[in-house]
Amino acid sequence: MIAAALAGLSLVIFLVVYSGAAEVASAMLLLGWWLAPITLFHVVPLFFSTLSWRTLMPPADRTPVLDAVWIRWIRESINALLPVAGVGGDFVGARLAHRRGLPGVPAAATMVVDTTVGVVTQLVFVVAGVALLIARYGGASSVPAARALLIGVGALATLVAIFVSLQHRSLFLRFGGFARRFAPAKWSTMFTGSALAIDAAIVATYGRGFSLLRANVLRLAAWAGSAGEIWLLMGFLHKPFSATDAFVLESLTSGVSAVAFMVPGALGAQEGGFVVFGALMGLPADTALAISLSKRVRELLLGLPGLFVWHCIEGRYFLRRGEDRALCNVHCDGAVAVVGEAVAGEDVAGDSVTGGRPSPSRRSARRI
Repeated sequence: MIAAALAGLSLVIFLVVYSGAAEVASAMLLLGWWLAPITLFHVVPLFFSTLSWRTLMPPADRTPVLDAVWIRWIRESINALLPVAGVGGDFVGARLAHRRGLPGVPAAATMVVDTTVGVVTQLVFVVAGVALLIARYGGASSVPAARALLIGVGALATLVAIFVSLQHRSLFLRFGGFARRFAPAKWSTMFTGSALAIDAAIVATYGRGFSLLRANVLRLAAWAGSAGEIWLLMGFLHKPFSATDAFVLESLTSGVSAVAFMVPGALGAQEGGFVVFGALMGLPADTALAISLSKRVRELLLGLPGLFVWHCIEGRYFLRRGEDRALCNVHCDGAVAVVGEAVAGEDVAGDSVTGGRPSPSRRSARRI
């Protein structure tokens, strides 16, 4: 994964130099403070993604909207900035949702289904973009790039289909059987019971037809809304670009990023996608790279505070656990001292009664 990140970074540098570093820098300077409203606009797709995830939760236990939003923010920050293959933030999201009142089993189950919904709707988003690309920019030049992207999307769709099939065939129980080979024997029964409960909750989540449909629609709205960033960027660069073109470019580049999910942050893959598909739509390479780098800036402006908040939350949690353990130790030590004093008092009383012979409690203590 580190090698992939280094290769991606090298590709980014090459593309910037090849396209003209001065032109790219000029475009970024032209944006300037306009990057602030572009960054804030990302709250729109983030909010729709949050509503999609929250819809999958059991109605009686749903996390409050504001809590779900900041958890989603932290989740996306981790996936965007840390080398976790785009899924590490999902585990953290389930953990944080559980701490905010969502029971552990639904937290794990809804996170698995939400991740699946995100990938499936992204594939639909990409296919729609390919169809619009061919319809608007049909020609021999666009077909090879579209075909290559569809091949990658098809491979990813196959993996998703296998993943969904495993979810309906005791995914966590199978994983538990593998983990039992390495985990202590005393954990086996507990892990098996939790795995069975999570597998049942996943199947039940898929069984809530209307909620699942609503989650997919909301997530598609989030993908479509993310195209607004490109539309705003092009407006601030004083370059005419329609909302449909922004939709096409966003969908195609998100498809490239999805196929390159093992590369941290799709570094290099995203930039290459913008250059290739931007060229098919008449965008100069320096403008396409400016769009991609602006997205990187947005990830940093939103992601770094998200990582900081996550660090503070986890730090406070572990400190609280440490204080609780210390308090428990104080109570336990106090209880032991009280018992010791009581035993000592009993022994003194026993000596006075038995004429100096050890009391039964003292003899028991000596045997111990």
